[in-house]
Amino acid sequence: MNTRLSFRFLLGIILVTFLRPSCAFAQSGTARFIFRRGLMGTQFNVIFYAPDSLTAHRVNTAVSARMDSLNQIMSDYMDGSEINRLSQTAGSGKWVPVSVELFEVLQKAQTIARLSNGRFDPTVGPLSLLWRRAVRRKEFPTDKERRRARRAVGYKLMELDSATHSVRLRRPGMRLDVGGIGQGFAVDEAQKVLHRYGIHSSLVDIGGDILADEAPPGSRGWRVEIGSGQSGDADTKTILIRKAAITTSGDTYRFLEHKGRRYSHIMNPRSGLGLRHFVRATVLAPDGYRADALTKVFSVAGLTKSRRLIKRFPDVKLLILENKKGQLRKWQSADF
Repeated sequence: MNTRLSFRFLLGIILVTFLRPSCAFAQSGTARFIFRRGLMGTQFNVIFYAPDSLTAHRVNTAVSARMDSLNQIMSDYMDGSEINRLSQTAGSGKWVPVSVELFEVLQKAQTIARLSNGRFDPTVGPLSLLWRRAVRRKEFPTDKERRRARRAVGYKLMELDSATHSVRLRRPGMRLDVGGIGQGFAVDEAQKVLHRYGIHSSLVDIGGDILADEAPPGSRGWRVEIGSGQSGDADTKTILIRKAAITTSGDTYRFLEHKGRRYSHIMNPRSGLGLRHFVRATVLAPDGYRADALTKVFSVAGLTKSRRLIKRFPDVKLLILENKKGQLRKWQSADF
């Protein structure tokens, strides 16, 4: 059996490793188990320590079922998903009762939207559809298309009723998109399932949204190496994490060129266009949903504004790199 656990996430930006003895069983009498599958258009990995293979497979089945149910709720790529059915009621004036899970992720998303002054927005669906199509087809959206889409975007147009777990979308054409927070929310939910089965030494990853629980037996934490993301730059920063989430967002490989200008696949919800400069944000947070969403917030805000904005998010740490006009700058929280 390999003595080194190694997964590369986000196109080589984050590397999670764990050095362990060659014996399959740790000193605690538990063994390490790794399960992988496709999920939410990316790779899902769950690593945990359990007393035996029967327990491990039962736990993984429960985790996998939970992930499938969340995908049916939150995916804006699935015609029959709960979030798309909700979007179809936009402008009807109706309060629509939704599942506990959908209400919770929308509530968390709206809170981050408010604290970030709209740099993250769960109602950005019309603009994100337009920009995803532009990046995929290499066709820049017209001003008319963007104006039409922007009229249906605005987190304040989404109303939530906590007493009835109901949602009202006030404007016709609104379309919800929780892609910027959903994977982080999902890893949080996966960890809850693991806890119900008494599993506390684990690492869960969906496409680079990583949530680490207690450290592996005999270790102080899960080892994470963070690369700069700049082409040809081998510089990395290594940290040990436990009971924390980490996520990186950046535009190294996916972008759109238009009239000599480069636009990132990371879209600014205010403009409906991709960012015009290189920026890469790595966020360390107590939970997955915050790490996921705040990488987008800080990427959109940029380095200077992020240094002030992070004060609104206690217990969150940031490492951000930004290249404007050929000048590469870096900033990180004092205790990152």
